[in-house]
Amino acid sequence: MKQDAQDSAGTRVSGIPGARPGAASRMPRQSPPAPADPYRERGVSSADTGRHGVRGEHTHSESPLPRPAVRRSSVRGQVLQALRTALVAGELRPGEVYSAPALGERFGVSATPVREAMQQLALEGAVEVVPNRGFRVVERCARELAELAEVRALIEVPVMLRLARTVPVERWADLRPLAEAGVRAASSGCRATYAEADRAFHRAVLSLAGNDQLVRIAEDLHRRAQWPLVGGPVRSGRADLVADAAQHTALLDALIARDLDVVRSLVAEHFKGAA
Repeated sequence: MKQDAQDSAGTRVSGIPGARPGAASRMPRQSPPAPADPYRERGVSSADTGRHGVRGEHTHSESPLPRPAVRRSSVRGQVLQALRTALVAGELRPGEVYSAPALGERFGVSATPVREAMQQLALEGAVEVVPNRGFRVVERCARELAELAEVRALIEVPVMLRLARTVPVERWADLRPLAEAGVRAASSGCRATYAEADRAFHRAVLSLAGNDQLVRIAEDLHRRAQWPLVGGPVRSGRADLVADAAQHTALLDALIARDLDVVRSLVAEHFKGAA
């Protein structure tokens, strides 16, 4: 049988045939095995991770999202607002086709944010896509405007009457600056400026109901009701805008006085006028 060699210090050298005394001390020292790389199983080497962990994983020292992504979103939003204003003001005429590059040149931006904004308007029903040409502004008739006014009345009138019974008087008084801003906007004669103030007042009133879905749906209907008709808007004169804004002020007075009969009459008249 093979005997394990033993060096002068009594160290046993197992499994090495013909080992001589002192052989163990003369053997080259073996480096301990390198620790397993915990990231190699995931296909990422530790060299790729740096000091902050696995590439692609979030760490607290990571920098925020790049600014260009935020600016692009901002540009798209600004273009969308500009297009909505041009639509209400009648600068984008019903039935006309507009290309994204041409509008981009007008706004001083590339065609991409214009195309994205137009796609949003298409979802809202303001324009429709014309393949290989651009976007056509939808032609609407007076009947469609009347239908929108009817739906708005069905939604908003019951809510306003309920709020008239429950909302404290001081909450209605807080809306006075919005009503006054509407009067100033109407006095300017700018239909687009008044459209913004008009929606802001209605949005503030309905928000007192505490129903975000109600506010969102009502504002979408309101925005659609402000789009121009074929042949021009029904209420394009400054006097008509001022009269509409005056109804907001009168409505607030009735709500503060808790005069439900006057509230009901004013709201019904307001939506009737919108038709």
